[in-house]
Amino acid sequence: MTSPPDPRVWLALTLVAACGPTNPCTASRMRLVRRAATPYAGRWRVTRGDTLTLPQMGDRFRLAEIRLDTARVVVRATCRFRGAIAFAAPRAETLAVTWSVAPDQALIYGWPAELGPFGGIGAVVTGDSLRGALLFDSRLGIEVKPGVTAQFVAGRVPLQ
Repeated sequence: MTSPPDPRVWLALTLVAACGPTNPCTASRMRLVRRAATPYAGRWRVTRGDTLTLPQMGDRFRLAEIRLDTARVVVRATCRFRGAIAFAAPRAETLAVTWSVAPDQALIYGWPAELGPFGGIGAVVTGDSLRGALLFDSRLGIEVKPGVTAQFVAGRVPLQ
């Protein structure tokens, strides 16, 4: 028969676990992530973009504006930033989204599945422009032909 674990071991493990941040947005590495996100933060108006028509849905989609903020929000066990995307078509609508920074791009997530088979937006800052493309999610059951893209270029809206 094995003996019960030493109570000091349990106390040490509990203290170690308690020292880590329970909120991923308060982790010390978030300072570095926020610094990497700074070039993306702001309000971006789409100046040129593809209008996407999905035959299964019958709607044309046209992206009008992207707003990326550095306010943090916990999504499951990760920390992301708040944002919004505005569509001009099929109807004028602004959706709350979240976004994160990958080593070479910003990834924007979070619109409802009924809007379309979109997995997100991948975007990069090039000079004073934000260039990106819609990413499709095949898990939503709407087939998108290989090679179909919806790209855009957005310019930064000056602070007022």
